[in-house]
Amino acid sequence: MTPSKIVDVRAFQLTGTMEHPGEFWEDRLVRPTDIYEPYRQGGPRVLPRKAEGQYVIESAFIEIEADDGSVGRAGPVGNGMAQSILQTFGGLLRDEDPLATQRIWDLMHRSAVHGRKGNTMMAISAIDCALWDLKGSALGQPAYRLMGGPTRDSIPAYASTLGFSVEPELVAQRAREFAEAGYTAQKWFFKRGPADGRWGMEQNELLVRTIREAAGDDTEIMLDAWMSWNPDYAIAMAKRLEQYRPRWIEEPVLPDRIASHARIRRNSPVPISTGEHEYTRWGIQLLIEAEACDVLQPDTYWAGGLSELEKICTLASVADIPVIPHGHSVSANIQLQASQPPNVCPLAEDLIKWNQIHEFFLADPIRRENGHLLVPDTPGVGMAIDESRVEEREEITA
Repeated sequence: MTPSKIVDVRAFQLTGTMEHPGEFWEDRLVRPTDIYEPYRQGGPRVLPRKAEGQYVIESAFIEIEADDGSVGRAGPVGNGMAQSILQTFGGLLRDEDPLATQRIWDLMHRSAVHGRKGNTMMAISAIDCALWDLKGSALGQPAYRLMGGPTRDSIPAYASTLGFSVEPELVAQRAREFAEAGYTAQKWFFKRGPADGRWGMEQNELLVRTIREAAGDDTEIMLDAWMSWNPDYAIAMAKRLEQYRPRWIEEPVLPDRIASHARIRRNSPVPISTGEHEYTRWGIQLLIEAEACDVLQPDTYWAGGLSELEKICTLASVADIPVIPHGHSVSANIQLQASQPPNVCPLAEDLIKWNQIHEFFLADPIRRENGHLLVPDTPGVGMAIDESRVEEREEITA
C-alpha cells in the first residue's frame, strides 16, 4: 500500500546521557554582540552535566505519519520549534498526500507570508525533511535515490571545530589529530573581532599560523568569523592571512549586509563564503546576483529543507558557485550531496561536536572513514531512533 494522506503530526522530546571526558564546550567564538563591552565577557555555552564525564542530552523530534503506517521524522529541533510546527502547520498537513512534497512546501510557504525567514522557515525545513524521510521509508529507498542519486558513495568532509579551544597548544594538537584522521580540510573559528583591536588581529593570526604549521601544507584551512566583523576589518584580516593560504573566510559580516559581503569579496585576496543564515532560493539568488561570495553555505534544516536545497543547487550550478551546506544536520545534508554532481556539492561540513549531539539518538548515524562521510543505504533520511539510548520520552503538545 502506498501512502495517500497524512493522518498525524506529533512531536516528542528524548532525554539520554552522553559520555564525554572533560569539558564539552571548551571555548567561545567571536559574536556579533561583541561590539558591546558586557557581551564580550561571556564564556562558552554550557551543556548540562549529569556527573563527571556524563552530559544530559535533550533532543526534540517531529514525526509525520501516513495512512499506510509510514512514518517520517526530523530533528533534533528545539522544543519550542516543535511546538510551533504543531501549532502553525499541523492542521495544514493533515489529509495532504505525503508524497507530494512540492505541493506541501508551496502550501506552507504561501500560508506563512510573514515566515519567509527565521523560525517559520526553519519549521518548514524540518517538515520537508520529515516528509522526505517518510517518502523514502514508504518506498524503501534512501532519499537521495528519489532525488536522482547517488552520484558517489562517499563525500569528502572537512572537520569543523566549533566549541574547541583556540589555545595554541590545543589547536596544534587537534589540527594534527584531524589531519591524521584523514581530514584533508578543517575549519576553525575566530575568537577575536574589531573590538579587540590590533592585539586581537595578532591573536587571530596566531590561530591561523598554528593551524597551518600543525596540519601541514596539504591541509586546506577554512576560517569562520561568525558574522562578527566589519568590511574594513575583514579586508585587513584577509590580507594579513593570505600567506597561510586559507580556502575561505566565512560570514565576515551579518547576513543582510549583502553589499558589504560583495565589497569584501572584491577586495579580499582570500575567497569569501556565506549563506548559512540565508533562506530559500530567493535569498540565495540575491547573494549570487550581488557576486557576494565564492562558496554558498545554506543550511538544509534552515533554508527550506531538501526540496528547497535542490533548487538552490540548481541556481548555484548556473552561476558555477559550489554549495557546501552548513553542517547542522549531517544526515539530511548527505542525502542532498549524494544527489548532486561533485562539482556542485564538492565537500561536506562535519561539525565534530554538534554531530555528537545531533546524532546521539539516531540508530544509523553517518559513518566516517578517512575524512569522508559514507553515503548510507538506509531508507529515507536515516532518522530511526536508537531506543537503547532513550531514558525518558515526553510528548510535546501544541
